[in-house]
Amino acid sequence: MDTRQLQAFCEVVERNSFSLAAERLGVTQPAVSLQVRSLEKRLGTQLLDRSGRRVEPTESGLRLYRGAQRLLQLEDDIVAELAQEATGDLSGTFEIGASTGPGGVVLSRLLCEFAEEHPELHVALSVFDTQSVVERVADRSLQLGVVGAAPRHRGVEYEPFLHDTVVLACPPGHRFAGKTVSLDDLKGETLIVMQEGAGVRQMIDEELHRAGVRLRDLDVRIELGLQESVTSAVRGGYGITFISQTSIENDLAAGTLVEARVSDLELEREIYLVRAAGRAETRAARAFLAFAKDRLP
Repeated sequence: MDTRQLQAFCEVVERNSFSLAAERLGVTQPAVSLQVRSLEKRLGTQLLDRSGRRVEPTESGLRLYRGAQRLLQLEDDIVAELAQEATGDLSGTFEIGASTGPGGVVLSRLLCEFAEEHPELHVALSVFDTQSVVERVADRSLQLGVVGAAPRHRGVEYEPFLHDTVVLACPPGHRFAGKTVSLDDLKGETLIVMQEGAGVRQMIDEELHRAGVRLRDLDVRIELGLQESVTSAVRGGYGITFISQTSIENDLAAGTLVEARVSDLELEREIYLVRAAGRAETRAARAFLAFAKDRLP
């Protein structure tokens, strides 16, 4: 597909005007109109509604626009890759996503160290729940993802990245602090949980099911979306929570949180790297993975 035609089409959609698109591209308005008409003829469908004062995309045009954005971004990535290979330096933007567990401490620290080694590279970490990270990697708005669970998705591939332990976090002085407890013991305690879609929440749901218990069998009164909200609530003495051990390292060291274990649950897990299926990695992504491999246990 001719990327010049796609670029002209996208500019018209974004500015709702052929003349403004032509001005942005530095060409004449008839040239832009010709590019769009040629694209419509090739695809056999009307892409723009020209009947009103503003040019608006049709339903087919909106679908093409979303796909064209990804294709044009890929073209930019390829051009940037080739330019970087010529100079040997990493530049541009490295966009990576993570779920709240791995994104909170381990990955953020690793990315800061990586950025120090590559001062011309802009590193951008976005933190979402696991399902959102997977979907953004699949639609290629993120180059890589790091998540605490591996939900099925035909558009991505997973591989182990880091091993993690999930613990029961308690406020200091709690009767569970530093102990191993049973599922029956949990039934008398207020449990704070992460929102649906979080990797830890998915793991706990599966482990409880394996042990013959449902989450609603426990005293779940509070559901909070952010990991920081959960840990803050536990510090305040409002309940206990299951959470990634690596994400509360600082709290454990400072004594503001204390961990406990649950004898009936297997709470060891893999943290996974997520790639878009079939996507060629950028040099920045390859460099980061090599960097991480040298530093992670």
